[in-house]
Amino acid sequence: MSVPAVSLDRIGVRYESYEALRGVSFDVEPGGFIAIIGPNGAGKSTLLNVLLGVQAPSEGTVTIFGDEPGALPAGDLGYVPQLKTLDRSFPAVALELVVTGLRRGWPWRIHAEERATALRALERCGVTHTADRAISTLSGGELQRVFLARSLVRPAKLLILDEPAAGMDVTGEADMYHLLAHYQEESGATILMVTHDWEGARVHASHVLLLNQGVAAFGPSAEVATEARLMEAFGYAGHVEATHDTSKADAPDV
Repeated sequence: MSVPAVSLDRIGVRYESYEALRGVSFDVEPGGFIAIIGPNGAGKSTLLNVLLGVQAPSEGTVTIFGDEPGALPAGDLGYVPQLKTLDRSFPAVALELVVTGLRRGWPWRIHAEERATALRALERCGVTHTADRAISTLSGGELQRVFLARSLVRPAKLLILDEPAAGMDVTGEADMYHLLAHYQEESGATILMVTHDWEGARVHASHVLLLNQGVAAFGPSAEVATEARLMEAFGYAGHVEATHDTSKADAPDV
C-alpha cells in the first residue's frame, strides 16, 4: 500500500477562543485532484497553511508523503496563493516571480537556463507577453496565470492552489483546468485546490472535500459535489459555467 500524499488525523486549529478547524481527518492518495469547497470562514485557507507548514495545528497530526509539513523539498512543491493577499507594489517583473519557483530565494541574477525554463512556463500559461512587465501592471487574470506558471515551472509532486481562478475570465478558467490536467498527466502530481467553483470541482476533480471547520463530506466528486449537499452547505443551488457543461451549447434560449 502506498504512503498517502497527504494525511490528516483529527487536525484542529484554534486562535484563542476561535476554532478555525476541528477534527479534520482525510487521506489523499498520490495523483489525486482534490477540490476544497466550503462557505466563507470554513477554514479552507487555514487548512492550506497547515499543509504548507506555516501554521502549526493545535492538535492532531499531518504528514506530506509520510513526513511533516515543511520537510518536502522546495522543488517538489508548487503553490499559488490567493491574489488578494499579494503586495502588488513589490518592484518585480513576472519572469522574476516565475524563477522563484526554481529557487528558494529571490533571483537577483537570472541565469540563461533559468530564463528559458521560466519563459516556457509562461508560454504554457499563455502569458509570455508579461515576462518583463512589472507585476503592478498586470491584470488580475494575468497575475494569476503568472503564479500558475510559477507553480508549474518544475515537475512538482504536490500542487497547492488557493483560488487559482480568481480574476480570470471564463476562457482563462477553462485554460487553467486543461493546463492542470495536462500537467498532472505528465508529472503525476497531487493537486489540492481551494475553489468556489462547485461545477468545476464536480467536473475536473477526482475528489471533493466539503469543509465547514470540520469535514462535512469527503469522497469522489460525483458523490460529494451534489445539489443536495450544496444546498445544505451554502443554502443555495449551484450554477453551470460555460467552462464545464457543453451539453446544452446548441439548445435555444428559453
